[in-house]
Amino acid sequence: MNDGAEQMGHREHFTAEELGGGWRSWDLHESTRFNSAIEPLMVRVDRPTEDGRPRARVRMVPERKHSNLGDNVHGAAIVSLVDIALFTACHQFGSLSAARSVTLDLSLQFVGAGRLGEPLDAVVEMIRQTKRLIFLRGLVVQGEDDRHIVASFAGTIRKGTEAPPLRS
Repeated sequence: MNDGAEQMGHREHFTAEELGGGWRSWDLHESTRFNSAIEPLMVRVDRPTEDGRPRARVRMVPERKHSNLGDNVHGAAIVSLVDIALFTACHQFGSLSAARSVTLDLSLQFVGAGRLGEPLDAVVEMIRQTKRLIFLRGLVVQGEDDRHIVASFAGTIRKGTEAPPLRS
């Protein structure tokens, strides 16, 4: 397993504390950024797919502040988890530096209601990686053995480049 935070030099931006069971924290040090809306987050690299593609799991525990009027997890919290999970998983795979990388597309299909107070996992697998793009897909799940499927998704990340020098 790559220590995404250690090897890619991201401890300056993210926590990466060992939490046991293969889990590590993955929260921004800067609490004024959007990620704080769904933090705390945890990440774990799972065993690869049967055909050897990398897979990671990003977890949040939804609270009342993440709920809709039906007392389920709000769709915006689920979409936020998925978008952040795409980048977090790629860090764990050793495929990405956060700076200047962007989501090119994200398709998400809601399948069931997310439950409050129960771990909500975005399970991300890498489909393919090119020099500039990373193609990913996955499921948002809850419950024992991931039995409760909340959403399915697919997304593409464009890898960032170094910032051009400022002109004077």
